[in-house]
Parts: sequence; structure tokens; C-alpha cells
Amino acid sequence: MIYLELFLVFFKLGAFTFGGGAAMMPFLEDEVVERGWLTLEQFIDFVAISESTPGPFAVNIATYVGVVKGGFFGSVCATLGLVLPSFVIILLIARFYNKFKSSKLVEGAMSGLKPVSIGLIAAAVVSIGQAVFFPSGFAWSEFISYNFITSLIIFIPMFILCLKKFHPILIVLMSGALGIGFGFLEKLFA
Repeated sequence: MIYLELFLVFFKLGAFTFGGGAAMMPFLEDEVVERGWLTLEQFIDFVAISESTPGPFAVNIATYVGVVKGGFFGSVCATLGLVLPSFVIILLIARFYNKFKSSKLVEGAMSGLKPVSIGLIAAAVVSIGQAVFFPSGFAWSEFISYNFITSLIIFIPMFILCLKKFHPILIVLMSGALGIGFGFLEKLFA
């Protein structure tokens, strides 16, 4: 039964979210955390892993959630459920593209989807940012916690490097190395 549920949940996500994996993040969080498949902490860890490993974010996280809930076959069901709607939609669009490419209705729909995608990405940033920086809520103690300070120490230079157009792979590698280093220091002095 979990296999069908994984397939249907990820099929729904694949069929009704636009704007890529980042725009899908709020819906993923709702579905996965609300169902108790992952805790919020596990979800955030999976987001970090999914963003740091090769391949599309949404496919990676579907595969990870599927493995956790149903092993290898669960990962196949979740991943297939996620990619199947996009595959079918792209086939249909390719078939009829020449007929509709200059349609005002299609242009209007695309114009409407752009700000929605940006809003969904912003919601994901706020939700994940709150869970990472303020897991216990907005309290003064959070601003002086080790996790908050080390997160800022990693985030600020990496953000600046992003603005300076550093290669994303280097930023991911440096962030991972800093995260491992700060995690090691925390364990060493705890």
C-alpha cells in the first residue's frame, strides 16, 4: 500500500507544481512532513543532500523519501510518480507546440505562472530558513546559539560568492567542507 501512496503523492506533486524543484519545496514539505514520512529535521537534511548531489532536486528527494518509506521499490514508485506527469505533459506540448506557440492564452498562462513560481520559491526560503536558523522560534537564545552563528558564518561568504558569480560547484564544496568542519568542532568541544 505504501508503494501506491508514494506513487500517488509524488504524481500529484509532479502534475501540479510549476517552476522546478525549488518551487515544489513547500508542497513537498507539506506532503512529506504532514504524513509523518520524515521529520522537519530529516526533510531539511534531505533538501541539503538533494541540492548537493547530481541530478534534479525534486527527483533526488523523491528517491530519498521513497527509499526511507519503501526501500528500493519505494524509491522507484516515488521517482516514477514524480517524473511521469512531466514526461506526459512535455510529450503533449511537443506534439501541439506549433499550433499554440503564438496563442495569447498560452502567453497569459506563462506570464501568470512566473510570479507564482517566484512566490513558491520565496515561501520555501522562509520555511527552510526558519527551520534552520530558528528551530525553536524567534527567541534571543537562537541568535547566540552555535548553530545560528555557524550557519551565518557559512551563509554570508557563500552568498557573497554567489553574487560574485563563483562557480556553484565550488560554493557547494566549500559550504559542505565548512559544515563538516563546524560539526566536527561542535562535537570536539561538546
